[in-house]
Amino acid sequence: MAIVAKKIQDSKTRAIKELAESFGSSKDFIFTNYRGLTVEQISALRKNLRAKDARCKVVKNNFARLAFEELKCPDVSAYLTGPTAVVIVPRDANETAKILFDFAKEAQALKVKGALMGDTIYTASQTEAFSKLPGRLELIAMLMSVMNGPARNLAAALNDIPARLVRTVNAVAAKKAEPAG
Repeated sequence: MAIVAKKIQDSKTRAIKELAESFGSSKDFIFTNYRGLTVEQISALRKNLRAKDARCKVVKNNFARLAFEELKCPDVSAYLTGPTAVVIVPRDANETAKILFDFAKEAQALKVKGALMGDTIYTASQTEAFSKLPGRLELIAMLMSVMNGPARNLAAALNDIPARLVRTVNAVAAKKAEPAG
């Protein structure tokens, strides 16, 4: 039977509120197990994540669970076991997941537990599959390439008509310039 405290300490409620505020700035989160990483590895990981505006925050599981409940997020308590670091992803969750899985190849100790993206909870394998999809910018580039294709073909066709005329005139001029033989 769990012991329920009669009075919750102010420092703990402040810590939960601060955690909820930092979580409130995003709608996508990736949960990792960082046990076994060295300080240098964690620093390198944080540096890589900062390049995508993501933050890695080591949390107390109970505080994080309460912060997520305060934000009315789906139940992620299954991922809040053991040493947990929450990666807060403000945008481009796909690219952030790629960074984590690429880093996990180098540092075997880093394990992705799962993710909360929007209102959907993903397992580690689903998160890995998500990381292999093209990113937002890649998809926009693909779309622009497809949209530019017909215009590029039309421009090439329109440029080809005068070019053919010039080649024909040059061929006729060359033929007339030859001595009759």
